[in-house]
Amino acid sequence: MEKRGVEKLKRLIGPTVAQFDLHDLIQVIIGAGVVAVPTGFQAEAWRIGEVIPLLNTFILMIMTFFFLSIFTYFRYHKEHLSANPKYHILELTKRVVITYVFSFIVVSIFLSVIQVNSWSLEALISFKRVVLLTFPAAIGAAVSDTIR
Repeated sequence: MEKRGVEKLKRLIGPTVAQFDLHDLIQVIIGAGVVAVPTGFQAEAWRIGEVIPLLNTFILMIMTFFFLSIFTYFRYHKEHLSANPKYHILELTKRVVITYVFSFIVVSIFLSVIQVNSWSLEALISFKRVVLLTFPAAIGAAVSDTIR
């Protein structure tokens, strides 16, 4: 009897646990920065960004979204998806997109500040470098977001 009550309570409070708020955004930005700084200083990553084909760059973006989605699903939404699928799919999508976008911004700003990227002169190379380094930064951001 008591177990059913606990399950009902979990279903009731479950959606609030998966919401993405300012606290989560700050954790995403810090987590992306923590990983972007050491990886952003790697000259090997800059060179890979110069030579990686554009198709591979987009594949890397898709892989990043895939890994973020899997991690986020198992961390926040797996237990609650059946209770309210529409809500949790929207929240999952929102969390993944926000994590990627802010990780991309953090990496982009960092590489511009250390003068590795010149968006006006080498926009394509700059884009590829940012996408390449956003992969580890976004994973770091997602892991940081799990800290309560």
